[in-house]
Amino acid sequence: MKTMKWISIALLILSHPAPAQMNTPASALSIREVIDAWITNTENHLVPVANAMPEDKYSFAPSNGEFKNVRTFAEQLKHLAANNYRQAAVILGEKPTADQINEQGSDSVRTKAEIVGYLKGSFASLHRAVATINEKNEVEPINGTSGTWQRARLGLAIDAMAHSFDHYGQVVEYLRINGIVPPDSR
Repeated sequence: MKTMKWISIALLILSHPAPAQMNTPASALSIREVIDAWITNTENHLVPVANAMPEDKYSFAPSNGEFKNVRTFAEQLKHLAANNYRQAAVILGEKPTADQINEQGSDSVRTKAEIVGYLKGSFASLHRAVATINEKNEVEPINGTSGTWQRARLGLAIDAMAHSFDHYGQVVEYLRINGIVPPDSR
């Protein structure tokens, strides 16, 4: 019993940083690094959910209750990916495609593998776009945009993450309705 007590105390001491470590200032991060880390975080939540749903359930849309005209699981993923591509294009000063503007994604993207690839590609586009954000252009208004939060590169990047997590909440429910425990809950 005494041995267990000492082992517990030793583990407790070893698990806490030494006072010198706690006072070491962390190096400053750029906004670009913080946003890029959040894009990675968002991707790390959504891609496993996309992979968790069986392909035969990608056409699933809830029907019990107030679910009239809601998107299918596949349409949810394509919608959020198309928005990511659109936001990345605007950040980069490129013209988004029609399927990015209407946020439906390409009609040619149909299978689970294609949709997961499209989703992953959208995050890769966001990473590329965010790599171009710097102190000079992060809040500089972009021609052709409107509103306060979507007029600047920083706002567009934040919008892409917030929008993705909005749909994350929805697709997680689609998994649960189908008896699938979401990856983050396992």
